[in-house]
Amino acid sequence: MSRQPRLMAVDWGTSSLRAWLLDDQGEIIDSRAEPWGIQQVPDGDFASAWRRIAGDWREHYPEVPALACGMIGSRGGWREVPYVDCPAAPEELAEGLVEFDTGTGPLTLVPGIMQHSDAATATLPNVMRGEETQVLGALERQPALRNEALLVMPGTHCKWVTVREGRITDFTTHMTGELFAVLREHSILGRPAREVTTEASEAVFCEGLDVARKSGCAGTSGALFSVRSRVLAGELTPEHSLEYLSGLLIGEELRSVLADRHSCPPLMLIGDDSLCQRYRLALERFGIDDVHLMADASIAGLWRIARAAGLINDREH
Repeated sequence: MSRQPRLMAVDWGTSSLRAWLLDDQGEIIDSRAEPWGIQQVPDGDFASAWRRIAGDWREHYPEVPALACGMIGSRGGWREVPYVDCPAAPEELAEGLVEFDTGTGPLTLVPGIMQHSDAATATLPNVMRGEETQVLGALERQPALRNEALLVMPGTHCKWVTVREGRITDFTTHMTGELFAVLREHSILGRPAREVTTEASEAVFCEGLDVARKSGCAGTSGALFSVRSRVLAGELTPEHSLEYLSGLLIGEELRSVLADRHSCPPLMLIGDDSLCQRYRLALERFGIDDVHLMADASIAGLWRIARAAGLINDREH
């Protein structure tokens, strides 16, 4: 018996466009991928890119809904979709969906989430687009996390998301990856490494972590220059200087997040395996060794939102 498509699930972010044709169990029938993030779409033509990715699916399955998450719904994307307020659950995200005609059938976009200022808790505004779908997908695949969990998505802008009773209750954004790239390419700290072939070193990475961990309330601002001074003092080789810098920055991220926590709820890392492994090592250095990894949760998250919105009927699932 042939498998019947029920959903076109799409993750259209900053760096890539991925699409999956899912059956009535949320399993993949077919998949497509192109390096067409919202800033790399050929000629800036979103409609043409969508037609090239999903045109034949639309031709064969015109009644199957298409649901997309990520930066495609941002101000720089195809259609801007208003944020929903945090705290948020799948139902709130479903209520904020926006559908429009692409010229190749309708496409529905998932809203991001906005966290507003709160002077009482010194909370600043924060936003996410795409990560909310990953979080809901992780909860769908690991129901035990729904009661309370901390989900971390390392990357250019790392998100730390708190979940309680199946809802995203608060989150923080840490520009660790972008800071590393800027310091590596455009500062004096990255100069020694630009003149040699860099080498991986877990030991040196951990040295950077330890400096950040022991910095206390002072943080690592005063320690960043040691990436250069330790090279000049002969304590650090240029080949390993970026490992030390990475340890300082990731360590500062963990120090700032964990400083006010007396305990840590179940923690899951979601994303690229090599980067998640680096964060797992860092967390162990900070005394947190009960850490789980998940490669990608977008499909499960899109499936969950589609069900909440009634795009997929329960009888079909």
